[in-house]
Amino acid sequence: MKTKTDKKIYLDYAGTTPVDKEVLREMLPYFNKKFGNASSIHSFGQEAIAAIDKAREKIAKLFNCDFSEIIFTGSATESNNLMIKGLVKSQISNLKSQKFHIISTKTEHESVLEPLKELERAGHKVTYLPVDKDGLIKISDLEKNIKDNTILISIIYANNEIGTIQPIKEIGKLLEKINKKRQENGLSKIYFHTDTVQALNYLECRPDWLKVDLLTFSGHKIYGPKGIGGLYVRKGTPLSAIISGGSQEFGLRSGTENVPYIAGMAKAVELAFKNREKHSKYILDLRNKLWKNIIKYNKDIKLNGSFGSRLPNNLNMRFAGLSNETLIIALDQAGIAVSAGSACSSRALAASHVLKAIGLTSKQMKESIRITLGKNTTKEEIKRAAEIINKTVKQFIN
Repeated sequence: MKTKTDKKIYLDYAGTTPVDKEVLREMLPYFNKKFGNASSIHSFGQEAIAAIDKAREKIAKLFNCDFSEIIFTGSATESNNLMIKGLVKSQISNLKSQKFHIISTKTEHESVLEPLKELERAGHKVTYLPVDKDGLIKISDLEKNIKDNTILISIIYANNEIGTIQPIKEIGKLLEKINKKRQENGLSKIYFHTDTVQALNYLECRPDWLKVDLLTFSGHKIYGPKGIGGLYVRKGTPLSAIISGGSQEFGLRSGTENVPYIAGMAKAVELAFKNREKHSKYILDLRNKLWKNIIKYNKDIKLNGSFGSRLPNNLNMRFAGLSNETLIIALDQAGIAVSAGSACSSRALAASHVLKAIGLTSKQMKESIRITLGKNTTKEEIKRAAEIINKTVKQFIN
């Protein structure tokens, strides 16, 4: 017999995902059977370090990079902090300079924006590129904002709120040319970072293909465990640790390694690469059906962001005259889980900096909700979700 919980429809996959059965199976032995500390020299420790090495090698092979270029962290937030603060810390020492310039965008995740604000308070300069109504930057804006003391460009691959996909590969190609000229002129290299947390399930994320030096990824957005993240660091990229201790992770991230979570994330990355095309096509079809069924009965609904350059699982839309908080609560009571935007700031119900950046008013921001599908979403759920959403909106609007 089905319970009320069984009937709930989860449409917040950009917030987090359930752990895949294969991922869980990979993790379980390292909780109570193969539980050694990877820093111990006895057989239990050797078993643990072997599991970490296997996971690192698996991800490195998928990313087509060197084993030593994969660093495990506690989250994507930590990876982004390490990338920004670690690079600046290293370059202050290497270049004998105290003030640098960084380029990013107005629609980055908070785990990039907040460290950048810290650097600004310390006297460094940050340029936040504007975006158009679709959430896209102009590469020409990026190029004209580069300065002699620019050391880093950090641009999210796919936005966590509106799903907009930035032209990362094109930017990478441009930077290759710019860095070649800078080298000829005796200027330091500009390092290029992208956050692929939302993109990894759906887009090509090999660092060499994207032409990036640093790349952030996470476990819990790809059907892996929470509390584990990763950072690709191209060989030769200057990076200093921001956590001191036992010098694990090639000296870049001290702390006892979380073996089950590392093993789980590696399996999740493997499955993401393996199933990307199949899942993307399936989810895109469901998302478009949901959108058509909703817009059919809600003519005034507006899509936030680009429809074309967008992740296949994402819909961010606004219902004029209807509070998103009211709608989210009503939908939850009706058995559908959606969100107002980033899970990292939803508790505070803060206005979305992403929606503000694409030109929405404060009122329009408070009328917007995010729906994100996943590989476990079914056709039946999408049909039922559309019916419930349309019925709920009609109750409040009419």
